[in-house]
Amino acid sequence: MPFASYPSYVTLYTYSLAIRSLRRLVSANRNLSSLSTAATDMENNSSCTLVLCGKSSSEKEVAKSLKNNNSVKLPDISEVSMLLQAEMDDKESKEQSFNVELFMSSLSTGRFGRLLIWSPRLPSTQDVVSRNFGELPIGTVCVADVQYKGRGRSKNVWESPVGCLLFSFTVQMEDGRTVPMLQYVVSLAVTEAIKDVCDRNGLPYLDVRIKWPNDLYLNGFKVGGILCTSAYRSKKFDVSAGIGLNVDNGKPTTCLNDKLRELSAAACQLRREDILAAFFNKFENFYDLFINQGFQTLEGLYYKTWLHSGQRVIVQENNDDQVVENVVTVQGLTSSGYLLAIAEDNQLCELHPDGNSFDFFKGLIRRKLQ
Repeated sequence: MPFASYPSYVTLYTYSLAIRSLRRLVSANRNLSSLSTAATDMENNSSCTLVLCGKSSSEKEVAKSLKNNNSVKLPDISEVSMLLQAEMDDKESKEQSFNVELFMSSLSTGRFGRLLIWSPRLPSTQDVVSRNFGELPIGTVCVADVQYKGRGRSKNVWESPVGCLLFSFTVQMEDGRTVPMLQYVVSLAVTEAIKDVCDRNGLPYLDVRIKWPNDLYLNGFKVGGILCTSAYRSKKFDVSAGIGLNVDNGKPTTCLNDKLRELSAAACQLRREDILAAFFNKFENFYDLFINQGFQTLEGLYYKTWLHSGQRVIVQENNDDQVVENVVTVQGLTSSGYLLAIAEDNQLCELHPDGNSFDFFKGLIRRKLQ
């Protein structure tokens, strides 16, 4: 099993830091009267608009059926207005901030991303796909410009302003043992998509890394995160994968385009549509490898992208009413998706989060492996 070698002193920023940063972001935005008014309107508004778009005639027919049957429902939203992209006039299309034609022209998948639901503002893209899973074709993606009740780990709620790529999509899986690994496939597809877009457009390389289990970091700052939720129905796992990536909002820390501007004097920036299309092009390929050959086919690339190979972690354990600290070194992932580590006595162990700490690397629980 190949592992990338990275220094053990790599700094791991905690979830509490991420939360404080997001709170400062919300606070800073609320100081701007226009954004504050918009946020208030979103909280109080009981309606939203969804624009349905398809890549081929087949997906366009599905979009038309969804609209005609008023099939898409949202919790806490009494009125959902649905429009077809084809029905919008030139003025409405130009005012639409997400360029659907640009996205679709760059998409080369056979399943994922071909039916797109876009909204200027939503409580959560995850709610759209998870609450309507049975009505939507597998691979459907929902994109929002602004999200004001985004979902995170441990039921945390996030506010995501303009400038972020916010999307959720559907996957259906049969083997429950592989479901926990899907978030790693998604994380890897995001980082590879960013590299691909930069390379194709002659842009400087952005070294976006994966912080286990589901965060994305650039130069020590969190720029994205992944949330996968699942429900077991009819002997299959309905998985909703949600991604948030800070493309163009530099407050209060950094974003991808801020780093590009630091690296190049030329006027260059990433576009959400390009990243989203590149993501699905990568993900579909990675997903097929993952399902047909297992995650081990992606492990080498994953370990080159994450932050943790060779990292030394302190595990606190109770021993006769005393807290004993043991140092273990991260080696990779176990088959169940937890951290594989080796203790100083060469005993292999599996590290689990305790479920209470914001930082997965604080409060780890060790289970010895035979």
